Amino acid sequence: MSNVGVYFSDFFDIDEDIIESYGAVNISLINDLPLFIDPFLLFNSERIEFQRIHQEMISYLLFLQVQTEKSAVLTAGMRKAWFSFSEVKQTWLGFSLSGNSGCGMGNDFAVGLHAGLGSIFKGFGCRTVTKGLHMEKLCLISPRVGRDKISDFTANFAKQYLLEYTEAFAKTYLKESQCAEFSVQKVYFNWKTTSWASKSYYLPNFNGDYVLLTPKAMLTRDDTFINRSDMIRNLQQIAPSISDEALRFELNTYFTDTLSKKKKELSQTEKNHKAEELVRLHPELIDYYIRFKEENESQATSVSKEKVREVEILFNEQVAQLISLLNKSTDFYNTIPDAHDEAKKRVHFLKHVIEDQDGYRLFYSDGKPIKREADLQVIYRLVWFGTPLDVNREVNNGRGPVDYKVSYGANNSTLVEFKLASNSKLKNNLAKQVEIYKVASDSKRAIKVIMYFSAEEELKVISILNDLGLSENDDIILIDARNDNKSSASNVKIEKSI
Repeated sequence: MSNVGVYFSDFFDIDEDIIESYGAVNISLINDLPLFIDPFLLFNSERIEFQRIHQEMISYLLFLQVQTEKSAVLTAGMRKAWFSFSEVKQTWLGFSLSGNSGCGMGNDFAVGLHAGLGSIFKGFGCRTVTKGLHMEKLCLISPRVGRDKISDFTANFAKQYLLEYTEAFAKTYLKESQCAEFSVQKVYFNWKTTSWASKSYYLPNFNGDYVLLTPKAMLTRDDTFINRSDMIRNLQQIAPSISDEALRFELNTYFTDTLSKKKKELSQTEKNHKAEELVRLHPELIDYYIRFKEENESQATSVSKEKVREVEILFNEQVAQLISLLNKSTDFYNTIPDAHDEAKKRVHFLKHVIEDQDGYRLFYSDGKPIKREADLQVIYRLVWFGTPLDVNREVNNGRGPVDYKVSYGANNSTLVEFKLASNSKLKNNLAKQVEIYKVASDSKRAIKVIMYFSAEEELKVISILNDLGLSENDDIILIDARNDNKSSASNVKIEKSI
């Protein structure tokens, strides 16, 4: 795919078409791709093995519910043995902006799960409204349990299947030198001993750790098919299906009071707050929402396929093209660095490829510019791999948002931050760092890269920089990714030759 090793196919020297035909995602082994396992896709799948994963997860939740009834207090031993789960980082999928180690599930999830099973989630095993039981119900109840936690929990129950799925691939397609035998912890739950069991597998070996491939059919991005914000948006769709007259009346009253055009216009935050209050008072709305999603289950598969394809186009195909352009047209991957000067030089290489070599096209998806800053940051991280520089995320150190730390040795580093001009907080972000940009002797000088996609965004950035007195600062680099002011690079060459 590229001369620079980024993807599974690169590191294991295997045709990406083989991975495609196997049904798996060609993951990056540099940075997580923003995909995750959606439990509803397992529930709704025609594949027996996927349904089995979902049933195993539900059975385990019912087991935990029984344990919660026996012990109202979550002891340390109980939490560690039954309620705590690690992120399955070897899938290289998720929400990490550097590498493949996310923040994990932590104690908050364990405490929240135990509390939920003992209170509002208590009737989990009893259903009168929905067709099935769904783990996502927990995220509908608690705003602290989001898509990442649901995905991490689900991945733990898909783990045994993923290990077997990857082992079969490794034995069929990979060389013996590319694989190793790994003893994997917490593979499956032993119902006889009520404890998690380990098992050994023959798997792809990358830097001393195993790698897991994941079928596209169980993946999505953005959010699970059943999720809290979608429930809030769809309350009006749920109303007609509610059999309880009093509840239906109260829900319709909510619509009249909150959404009526005659009322003073509420902000979306205020509307969401009122909706959440209504759900808290009437948790049975959650079951009606889940049934609504079950009745529209065909959307889950079609939407997830589209989203997975979008990720593949953006983070695999288009990033590979960008890497190829940088490799072919510049010295991006060849120079020996002083961190600050070389980091800036590489940003200018990137700017040149985007503005003058048709690279701007690779920052559009389905004809629309990328509007997620996190997506740009992942692209940025993937592109940087293969340089002599070490590029990693650095936690917030008081200077503002998290930056990339670009270094070459312990005492040779600089910070690089990649932002979208459309970011509503861009001015505040720059204002907080004005003094840093003005002190040229600062050993941690920061380079700010701002990408814009329209003339309006360009004017906005220029205005902000003028207001802050930063318009002449050469550590702030603007990249023009507009698609309405450029000739094709091939056309430019023809024009020059004429």
